[in-house]
Amino acid sequence: MKIRQADPERHVLAITVDNEAGILAKIAGLFTARGYNIDSLTVADISEDHAVSRITIVTNGPPPVIDQIHAQLERLIPVHKVTDLTAEGPHVERELALVKVAGTGEKRVEALRLADIFRARPVDTTTESFVFEITGPPDKVDSFIVLMRELGLVEVGRTGIVGMMRGAAAA
Repeated sequence: MKIRQADPERHVLAITVDNEAGILAKIAGLFTARGYNIDSLTVADISEDHAVSRITIVTNGPPPVIDQIHAQLERLIPVHKVTDLTAEGPHVERELALVKVAGTGEKRVEALRLADIFRARPVDTTTESFVFEITGPPDKVDSFIVLMRELGLVEVGRTGIVGMMRGAAAA
């Protein structure tokens, strides 16, 4: 009899930590040592005195693995709080990307038309290329990039995902 493992799920974790040297390496090391993948990672200083930072990690795994990641993160000394935004309920996710597209003629016109539809704005323009800035949910950014590939995609830079719970409560 074969036991079926649970399907992997995508989770967004918001981790509040002391802003000290080496904490990001500790957290990344925890993932690396156990073979967990980090799909996206962002860090931001969140306190006026620069003492606390928030790390947002997007990872995938079956529920028992996500539970294990959560528990191991909470055991790290400089970690104040770990919130699984995915498990907590409705939340907002956003990502920023810079997308460079080269083209002339009809491809150039089509790139501008699509950028307008996606609410991407040109932040640099030459006679041969554009750099568009796009923000939104990761699937919107992905869709824009796929369409730009057909029109002359040159380069993409992405910030990674940030997320927050909806409503008045803090994560």
